[in-house]
Amino acid sequence: MAIQRAWRHGPGERRPIMVGIAGDSASGKTTLTRGLVAALGAERITAICVDDYHRYDRTERKGLPFTPLHPAANYVDVMEQHLQLLALGQPVLKPVYNHDTGTLDRPVLVEPSEFVIAEGLLPLHSRLARACFDVTVYLDPPEVIRRRWKIRRDVEQRGYREAEVEAELARREPESAAYIRPQRANADIVVRFAPIEERGETPDDPLSAYVMLRPTIPHPNLSGVVSDDTRKAAHLKLLRDEDGKPVDALHVHAYAERSLTDRVERALWQALQEPAPLPSGLGRIGSEARSEPLAVVQLLLLFHVFQARGPERAMAASSVPR
Repeated sequence: MAIQRAWRHGPGERRPIMVGIAGDSASGKTTLTRGLVAALGAERITAICVDDYHRYDRTERKGLPFTPLHPAANYVDVMEQHLQLLALGQPVLKPVYNHDTGTLDRPVLVEPSEFVIAEGLLPLHSRLARACFDVTVYLDPPEVIRRRWKIRRDVEQRGYREAEVEAELARREPESAAYIRPQRANADIVVRFAPIEERGETPDDPLSAYVMLRPTIPHPNLSGVVSDDTRKAAHLKLLRDEDGKPVDALHVHAYAERSLTDRVERALWQALQEPAPLPSGLGRIGSEARSEPLAVVQLLLLFHVFQARGPERAMAASSVPR
């Protein structure tokens, strides 16, 4: 797959930049993706949900011994084939799973644009799927927060009763541990929205962001973006990954003054060298709420996908004014 993509990226040719965003149900994948699309526009970013590759509708799943988190409940081989085609700039006829009705709807034609984002439960499950991406992300909120998000979403938007959601969470837990959470180890970037326990914060407080930047891909030089002047809004720290290896982590503080976070956001947007004003859709949660740490994370991911296009559009972060 890597050889094919390199061959397609010859003089005068441009292939899509592929981004994979994985995470458990209600971990924030769609919210993160919507902000990226809002930032650059649907004409530049093609976003698909790989949960559309479910094999069974909601009624059929009731009689199965596994949940939608299990690879056997999904057309993983078709997903892999479609990701390969999109990575090579080819259109696909993508299936559609309707989350509102639980039915399998008519397939839709998807044509890749400048950037392609594939988000869902299992985009990083197989080696072949992972080979299709330039940047991979795993969303890793604390379980207490994810459960709260899932219960609220499924009750308010999908018509479930709270007891039904809690029972389904318990049923899914073994497969979440077996198939979803292991994808974290294969992500270039791990994002965790959580309270800062050292400050005595709880899940009811605005959530800060912790972004682990693994050395599996080049990361932007953030020295001109995150400085001593904006330390109360965001700072870089050296941590130990799960394997004990050192890794950079960006902490974005929800308690910071809006003016400081705004400086970080504008510095990142300037580093993208985009002519348009800073998009208003960044950081949006639902129709009204806004998260400053989410907006910074979305800008950082845009920073990465632009850098993945190569030296002709690499961001000169060191030249961004502090």
